[in-house]
Amino acid sequence: MDALSYLFADSKGREIAAPDFGGVAIADTHAHLDMLDDPALALARAALAGVRFIATVADVTEDAWRTYDELPSWLANARELLSAGGHTGAELPAVRVILGAHPHNAKLWDAECEAEFRRLAADPITCAVGEVGLDYHYDHSPRDVQRARFADHLALAHEYGLPAVVHLREAHDDGLAILGECGAPKAGFILHCFNLAPEVMRPFLELGCHVSFAGPATFKKAEEVRDAAREVPAGRILTETDCPFMAPEPFRGQTNEPALVVFTAARLAEARTEVPAAFAEHAFAAALDLLDRSRS
Repeated sequence: MDALSYLFADSKGREIAAPDFGGVAIADTHAHLDMLDDPALALARAALAGVRFIATVADVTEDAWRTYDELPSWLANARELLSAGGHTGAELPAVRVILGAHPHNAKLWDAECEAEFRRLAADPITCAVGEVGLDYHYDHSPRDVQRARFADHLALAHEYGLPAVVHLREAHDDGLAILGECGAPKAGFILHCFNLAPEVMRPFLELGCHVSFAGPATFKKAEEVRDAAREVPAGRILTETDCPFMAPEPFRGQTNEPALVVFTAARLAEARTEVPAAFAEHAFAAALDLLDRSRS
């Protein structure tokens, strides 16, 4: 069956109805389009799901240039797919780029990477510095190097007037200390893919952060994550996929994609006892205010 003939199916191929947001747009504030097998198809499917904004990550220690160079063709091919499927009225998402070096790659950051960052940061589709931070679970880079690079990236966020997208895993105390020492960027910062209890989140909220939730917020045993989502003030909660990782229920174990963010948004609205359309409206507005430089 054509990948655009119906959007959502479980692992056995059974069609699953999409959540109803009454036509309100949804945002995926953290994706890795370059990791998907077919970014154009993912963008076309996102359009049909009502996703109107995507922030995708490009890592300067890898091949960040690819996202900038290939995004126009991804969008053009997505339009062709929609047209061929008879979906000429579908609106493609606006795509912006989060630029930086993942903490896994902190040891690879050098003067050449910084120069590449500065070159690409000048592009108006660059919307944030990231994803940056600390990952003590895998320790792919030495911890002292991770801490130094996190501070460097926060300095770049200050310099360029951009928000920072922060990745913290088993390192929240050190991350909070570095944010305190360097100062939270004036443009804001996102605690990305939050999946812990509310007490871990609260000190970051005090610094003024936005909190973004992905597939784990939908998992059956993740009530503490939903407890955290209930505490985020209106206007500071965001939705994301972190695709291709961590697809939401009922697609857990499958490849994630931006279209699936609608299921995370629906579960968050339910957890917060908000009308889905109202939740989507506020989360989408928050995403654009933070990550769409064309609005500034």
